[in-house]
Amino acid sequence: MFLSTSQNLIEGIRSFYKFILLILQQKKLIFTLAKREVRAQYVGSFLGLIWTIIHPAVLIFVFWVVFSVGFRVKPMNDIPFVVWLTAGLAAWFVFSEIVGGAAGSVISNAHLIKKTLFQSQILPVVKIVSCLITHSIFLCVLFLLIVGMRLPFSLFFFQFFYYLFCLAILSLGISWAVAALNVFIRDVGQIVGVALQVGMWATPILWDARIMPSVVQSLLKLNPMYYIVQGYRESFIYFVPFWKHPVLTLYFWVLTLTIFFFGAFVFKKLKPHFADVL
Repeated sequence: MFLSTSQNLIEGIRSFYKFILLILQQKKLIFTLAKREVRAQYVGSFLGLIWTIIHPAVLIFVFWVVFSVGFRVKPMNDIPFVVWLTAGLAAWFVFSEIVGGAAGSVISNAHLIKKTLFQSQILPVVKIVSCLITHSIFLCVLFLLIVGMRLPFSLFFFQFFYYLFCLAILSLGISWAVAALNVFIRDVGQIVGVALQVGMWATPILWDARIMPSVVQSLLKLNPMYYIVQGYRESFIYFVPFWKHPVLTLYFWVLTLTIFFFGAFVFKKLKPHFADVL
């Protein structure tokens, strides 16, 4: 009994290792598909890639007008609201773009899955790489605002790479699960869209979590995106190292790795049946 369980565990670890290894072996294909996806978004468009600047700029401007000018919301420590808002939106925008786009990634590439020996687990990874282009534009806007508002620069800016890695692992796990399930249950894509809308308001992006009672703050911290959004602000604005939150960091990684392995498991189990359904 014990021997059989150990063999199954070892076989499971080997299978997962091969699943991840196939992704690492196809780096060139991933970047090629990511470039093609970005170009396809703006094919036939007069402004082309300029739209990657217009979209985040308009989004930031609208929220700034509504919350700063209209509701006169101000974050703590007298930080310019537009900078504080942009730091939070940068993290959420790329997360929602990755997960929302990945939900239909397998279906939209059915021609590749049905006709060739294609490692479909790379499709959510392709979505992450393509979304990083928009994210880089968002970060450029944030840097321009920091310079324009004459806020201090710090080496803590580089800490955002850690939080970007956190975001990538979390979003990849979710993307694998929803991309695979959406092939068999097409309502999953719609559910993901609704969940992202609710999640934006359940995450302290447009408002400061510290204005809430301590009990509510504790509940908000159960949302893994809380850790990442706050981490972006602590990297670009407050200059707080991530190791200052050991309990929250431990909770985030336990939950995120659970989601990551679960998403990989779901995708790997359903992958052999994609061609039959598509």
